[in-house]
Amino acid sequence: MEHEHSTFEPHIVAFVCNWCTYTGADLAGTSRLPMATHVRIVRLPCTGRIDPLFVLKAFERGADGVIVSGCHPGDCHYAEGNYHARRRFRLFKELLDFTGIDASRVTFSWVSASQGQKWAEVVNATTARIRALGPFSAYPRATAGAGEGGVA
Repeated sequence: MEHEHSTFEPHIVAFVCNWCTYTGADLAGTSRLPMATHVRIVRLPCTGRIDPLFVLKAFERGADGVIVSGCHPGDCHYAEGNYHARRRFRLFKELLDFTGIDASRVTFSWVSASQGQKWAEVVNATTARIRALGPFSAYPRATAGAGEGGVA
């Protein structure tokens, strides 16, 4: 079983803010920082726009882990969107417990546009943690048979 996890490459979906984290992720890429490659980014205007159902849908569609990341508190381009997201995701942990999803499969972080190194660290730390947890199998793969992993 341990050998199986060492070759397992987790599929991770990252819901990120357009203004800060997406730009920080771009900086990490253009700086050629070493990062895990199995992270798919979904860019949204603000973390305040990220509905917790997006996270549940990601798991339903085959993600093994999820990252939610945006501007640091006080730096939101929409004034208070990240404060709204922070409150929402504190309560979201209860929903994760209810649905049987291990909360350690979800990473919530603040990454600014100038923090490419921090984005790489978040991606690599999340990937290592999800790899150690193994594949997420609480939901049947919604796209079973439609390709490897089921994540678009």
